[in-house]
Amino acid sequence: MSDGSAYFGTDGIRGRVGEAPITPDLVLRLGWSAGRVLANGGARTVVIGKDTRLSGYMFESALEAGFAAAGVHTLMLGPMPTPAVAYLTRTLRARAGVVISASHNPHQDNGIKFFSADGYKLDDATEQAIEDLLRGDELPMAGCEALGRASRIDDAVGRYIEFCKGAVDRRTELRGLRVVVDCAHGATYQAAPAVLRELGASVTAIGDQPDGLNINVDYGSQHPQRICEQVVAEGADVGVAFDGDGDRVVMADRHGRLIDGDGLLYIIAAARVARGQALGPVVGTQMSNLGLQVALAELGLGLERAKVGDRYVLERLLQANGTLGGESSGHIICLDRTTTGDGIVSALQVLEVMAVSGRGLDELLDGMTYFPQRLVNVPVNRGVDVLGLQAVQDAVSAAEAELGERGRVLLRPSGTEPKLRVMVEGGDEAQVERLVGELADTVADAARRAVTDHV
Repeated sequence: MSDGSAYFGTDGIRGRVGEAPITPDLVLRLGWSAGRVLANGGARTVVIGKDTRLSGYMFESALEAGFAAAGVHTLMLGPMPTPAVAYLTRTLRARAGVVISASHNPHQDNGIKFFSADGYKLDDATEQAIEDLLRGDELPMAGCEALGRASRIDDAVGRYIEFCKGAVDRRTELRGLRVVVDCAHGATYQAAPAVLRELGASVTAIGDQPDGLNINVDYGSQHPQRICEQVVAEGADVGVAFDGDGDRVVMADRHGRLIDGDGLLYIIAAARVARGQALGPVVGTQMSNLGLQVALAELGLGLERAKVGDRYVLERLLQANGTLGGESSGHIICLDRTTTGDGIVSALQVLEVMAVSGRGLDELLDGMTYFPQRLVNVPVNRGVDVLGLQAVQDAVSAAEAELGERGRVLLRPSGTEPKLRVMVEGGDEAQVERLVGELADTVADAARRAVTDHV
């Protein structure tokens, strides 16, 4: 979560439906609080979009009531990908955008995230200001003559489809490409197949029958084996899988091999370099594969690593005047196309390269070799500073010395669970497996000893 925040995490507010903070009464207060902060001294309109969760209807109503009580008008978009809300916030000249979604989580979860008027995620200071009001006891309503109104934007999906098509060269056609698209029964179920078909692709859509409860269930980027198998079964050229709210994407080549965010980032970067575009540094995260760093170096590009989380990737891109960044999970940010991670726009960048070059994904990835990477989650006591333990520090130093320049060690506390994530990466798979096991055992043993000594 953001420093000092009880509610806002790295991607808005999220939790189990019916449990604080994801309750109708708190979301109503959130709408009022956000309305007071975001519309203070500016436009009095916000847009609200949602994914396909059944609970989204309830929270949409609660947010609208809260905004109305604060004297803020709402434009309701209906089921829309998260990046579509960012885009429409800008084009509709709204003061802010709100998305009701828990991304790749199951339908029992939901969440609220915000975009500023320019389509970027809110900064920590603005989130803190909203939370300060949210914690108060009062909810003073605007006068009856100043209450907000609500209306629906009936052509929201169509507007977003046209925006996505504009993210590739107007001469680009996907005619001849056979594409399987998996929408995770989520927010892309209308737009993604339509965009690809209108650009000329032959499309087989799966995961495009949301019922309010099946979002992310056995489909989408969290279950990539589905798209890999379907591409082979259909004899397709490529598969594209989104998560529930459409801000991340993974792909499958014609052989059913999964291409994660690192691979997609490399393909897009290589194409930009080939066209002579200036990129600045590419931004990844602490978890980006070392193979991506090596491959980018061969293109003359540096890889800067941000903390895990697409908001941190975006922050670093803006600081470094970069245009391209992303995460292994499939959050790809193309700042020369849009302001946030957009699964459809990112997929189109890759499909455009395929269409123009006539090469398959497997061929486009020839210039990058993944390094073996192994991640182990070690349960630890929340009260123990595991990273500060001497035994752990010594073990990390020894592993790093053994790996040399062709490997990495990363120990990272989980932001949501009492676990320490132990990652080892290197050129030799057997060495990586051995070292991650040894480090995990050292962490577990040192954590237990620290608890015993404290008692």
